[in-house]
Order: sequence, then C-alpha cells, then structure tokens
Amino acid sequence: MGNELVVPLKPPGAPEPSPDGRTVRIAAAGDIHITEANCKAVAHAFAEIDEAADLILLAGDLTTHGQPEQGELMADAVKGVETPVIAVLGNHDWHVNRVPELTAILQDAGIKVLDRVWTIERIGDCEVGIVGAKGHVGGFPGSHLPDFGEPSLRAVYAEATEEVEAVDDGLRAIAACPFRIVLLHYAPTTDTLMGEPEPIWAFLGTDRLAPPIVEHAPDLVLHGHAHAGTFAGHVGEVPVFNVSVPVMGRDFWVFELSTADKLSSSIH
Repeated sequence: MGNELVVPLKPPGAPEPSPDGRTVRIAAAGDIHITEANCKAVAHAFAEIDEAADLILLAGDLTTHGQPEQGELMADAVKGVETPVIAVLGNHDWHVNRVPELTAILQDAGIKVLDRVWTIERIGDCEVGIVGAKGHVGGFPGSHLPDFGEPSLRAVYAEATEEVEAVDDGLRAIAACPFRIVLLHYAPTTDTLMGEPEPIWAFLGTDRLAPPIVEHAPDLVLHGHAHAGTFAGHVGEVPVFNVSVPVMGRDFWVFELSTADKLSSSIH
C-alpha cells in the first residue's frame, strides 16, 4: 500500500451502489509493452497483484507491435492468475494488423478482450459494468480533425465516431450496475495529457469521447497511451486516470470503489 488519493465516487445522476458496504478493488495498468526482455518482470507483477484485487484492467498496448508471439508472452505472464483480467487493445497491438490472432491468444489465456463492447463482472453479490473501447485520435479544441476532405481523413473521423458510439451504447447497457467503468487506450481529456508536447495531443486522443462520459457519469474512466502525461484528471465531474505504467511509476494502481461515496486508490 502507498499514497492514497480520494476523489468523489458517485457523480450526479449515477445509480446508487448496493447498500451492503461492498468495496471493489480494481488493479489497472496500461502500456505494458511486453517483450522478451521484460516478460519475466511482467509475470512477476501479475503474480504479485493476483488476489490483491477483484479485477485487473489493462488499458491497451499489452504488446510492442501486436505480433502473435508477443501475445504468447502475455499469455504466459498471466498463467495461473486467478483474478479476472479484462483488456482493451492499443495502437501498438494493432501495428502489424494481426488483431484476430492476437485476440484469440489472449482470450485463450483467460484475458477478456473488449473491443467496442461491454461486460458485467460479478464480484461476490456486486455487479461491475465495464465498457471497453480503444478510443481513437481526433484532437481537442483547437486541433480537431474534421469530417471533411479526403476519404482517408474522413475515415479516421468515422472510426472515432464508431468508438464514441460504442462507449455510449455500452454505458446505456450497464446503467443499472452499482459500479461502472470505462476502459480506453486513447485519452478523452487533455487533463491527463499534460506533460506531453501539445502539438501531438491530437494523436493521443479526442474529447469526442467525452459527451457519453458526461451524460452517463460512470464511476471511473481509465486510459493509457500518453507515456509522459498526467495521472489524474476529469471529464466533467467524472474521474479519469492515465494508468500508463511510465506515468504511474508502478506496475499497477489499485482503485477501491466503495459505497462510502469515495474512490480511494493505492499504489502497488
């Protein structure tokens, strides 16, 4: 256990959690970028966090280039882990464009990969709804990519639209869950990009992801990708955390969601 961070758990309009005083512990990390060089350290990190949390969430870039062989390294790293592991993929995982093979390897190893879909995990008698999407580039005020011009540029805009719609649809589907989490790779706010060069922010995410987050007010939004960014931010009143390993300086950050109307997190 390390330093404690306390922020509001229940934004306005969010459903109340079950009244049983349940606490759910979420271990999160992004940008693990597993290789032959670090695979033993990654396996050790998973072994240490196993059973110290109720869920392990991975915010993309599990691999360096998305090669199936790197997926096998990740599969070996989670071997024997009892805690459910849920992940989204990142841009590095897409690089060699072998996502179906990579996903199959990860899922065979017990990692649930979410791609514009949602899942409800039961922790004891408490349901945790998780919406998973990669997110996309697209920019922020002053640097938005418009839906205009060449087909290739408009295709980028259209793909971001599909990511936004998936987040919205997923949050509607899990609306009744006591705890609701959005798991992304790309950032939905510039708050967590501070520290990155501003000229590249358009390639690190887009605030087009923000409207469904503001509307549905999940308890927690997690993302990675911005290695030199800032750990904590907000979209409206919703807490957003950049759980990129280089940002955290730790293998995992453990968030505690509880009915005490606060969210506390401890370093692991």
